[in-house]
Amino acid sequence: MRHALLFSVFVIASCGLAYELIAGALSSYLLGDSVTQFSTVIGTYLFAMGCGSWLSKYITRDLIGRFIQIELMVGLLGGFSAAGLFLVFTWLSAPFKLVLYLAVLGVGVLVGLEIPLVMRILERELAFKDLVSQVLTFDYLGALAVSILFPLFLAPQLGMVRTGLLFGLLNVAVALWALHLFRQQLPARGALALQSWGVFGLLLAGFVGAGQLTTLAEAHLYADEIVHTETTPYQRIVVTRWRDDLRLFLNNNLQFSSHDEYRYHEALVHPGLASLPGARRVLVLGGGDGLAVREILKYPNVEAVTLVDLDPAMTQLFSTSPALVKLNQGALLSSRVKVVNADALQWLEDSTEFFDFIVIDFPDPSNFALGKLYTSAFYRLLEKRLSARGLLVVQSTSPLYARQSFWCVVATLEDVGFKTAPYHALVPSFGEWGYIIAGRQPFVPGVIERSRTRFLTPEVAPDLFHFPADMDRVPAEVNRLNNQVLVRYFEEEWRRVIR
Repeated sequence: MRHALLFSVFVIASCGLAYELIAGALSSYLLGDSVTQFSTVIGTYLFAMGCGSWLSKYITRDLIGRFIQIELMVGLLGGFSAAGLFLVFTWLSAPFKLVLYLAVLGVGVLVGLEIPLVMRILERELAFKDLVSQVLTFDYLGALAVSILFPLFLAPQLGMVRTGLLFGLLNVAVALWALHLFRQQLPARGALALQSWGVFGLLLAGFVGAGQLTTLAEAHLYADEIVHTETTPYQRIVVTRWRDDLRLFLNNNLQFSSHDEYRYHEALVHPGLASLPGARRVLVLGGGDGLAVREILKYPNVEAVTLVDLDPAMTQLFSTSPALVKLNQGALLSSRVKVVNADALQWLEDSTEFFDFIVIDFPDPSNFALGKLYTSAFYRLLEKRLSARGLLVVQSTSPLYARQSFWCVVATLEDVGFKTAPYHALVPSFGEWGYIIAGRQPFVPGVIERSRTRFLTPEVAPDLFHFPADMDRVPAEVNRLNNQVLVRYFEEEWRRVIR
C-alpha cells in the first residue's frame, strides 16, 4: 500500500506540472511574449499551491474520501483546461486572461491539497523523516518526467487539448486505484465509484473527440477553410484556403497570403541580390516556406543555397504539400538547395562557411526567443559568415505601425559596424513593411531584371528607399542580448495598433 501511494505521488506530480506547462504554452501561443506568460502562470500556480497546502489543514475527516474527490476535481478541471481555454479564446476573446488565471488558480489549489493529504495518509506507515524524503523524491521525479516528455513528445504528438485530457485521465486513475486500495475504509464507496467512473467517462469522451473540439475552435478563429493544422515543439502551424488564396498562420499570426506574398518576397530578395552579380553562395535563415528561396533561385549565378529553419515540420510541409510546393515552385526540392533544421544562432556559432548574400526572414520579435535573433550578438555572428563584399537583408517589421522597432533594428546593425540601407514596400496583407540591407561597404543598387519579378521593377525599386515623414527615422536603443529592448518596443507599438 505504501509503494502504491508513493507511485501515486509520482503520477499526481506529473499531472500537476503538465497542467502548468499547458497553461503557460497555450497562453504564449495565443497571447505571445512567452517569458511573461510562463512567468505569470508559474507564479500564480505556485501561489495557488501554497493556498491549497494551507487549506489542507481544514480537512480533518475521511481523508481518503476527500483525497479521491480532489483527484476527480483536479482531473476534470485540469483535463479540460486546454480545451476550455482554446474555446474561450476563439469564441469569447475578451475574458480569456481572466479565465486563464482562474483555471490556473483552481488547479493550483487542488494540486496543493494533494501532497499534504497523501503525507497524512502515509504517516501511519512511515517515520516523519522517511515520509518527507520519499514523498518529495517521488514528487520531484514526476515533475522531471513530464518536463522532458512535454516538449519532446506530448505537445508535438498529442497537442495541448489531448495532453490535458490524458493527464486528467491519469488523475482519475489514481482516484480509482485509491478506491480499490482503501475499499474497506470508505463508508461511501459506492458514491465515490459512481463519481469516479462518471468523470473518467467524460474525460475519455473528450480525449476521443479532441480533434472535433480543436476543429470547432479553429473554425471560428480562422475565417477561411482550414486545410492543414499541426502542433510542433516550436509552434502551431495552420494553413487556410479561400478559393485560390492560401494563408499560413504560425501561433495564430498571419505569415503570408498567396495573393500578395510575391510582393513581400520580391522586396526581401531582389534589391540586395541584384546588386551582387558575382554572388555564388546564399544563406537563408528562417523562411521555411521556401518562398524567399524561390526568388533566389531565379539568379543562375547562385550555385548553392543553404536554408536554416528551426522547425522540420515547416520545411517538410512546404516540400511535400502539392499546393504549397506549387506556390514555392519546388524551391526546397532543388538540387541547389540544402535544408538544415537547427537553431540559427547555434548553427552560426558552429558554421565555418562564408556566404555572399544572407537573407534573414524570421518572424517578428514578439517574444524573447525571437528577439535574440535581432540582437547585436546575433548580427556579429552573421558578420563573421559574410564574404568580404557580401550583403545581408533583414525583414524588420513595419516602419509605419512599429516605427521605433524598425529603427531599433537599423541602430543594432549599425552598432555592429554595418553600413545600412533601410527600405520599405507595401504588402496589402500587412500594410507597409520594412527591410534593411547591410554590409561592410555602403549599398550600391543593382538593376532588377523585369523577367524575374511581378511587382518590383527598375523604376519602382529606387522609391522603396525613400521614407515619408510618418516612417522616417526616430531615436531607438540598440537591441542587446541582455536587455532585448526591441521586444518591449514591438509589444507596445503593436498593442496600440491592435486596439
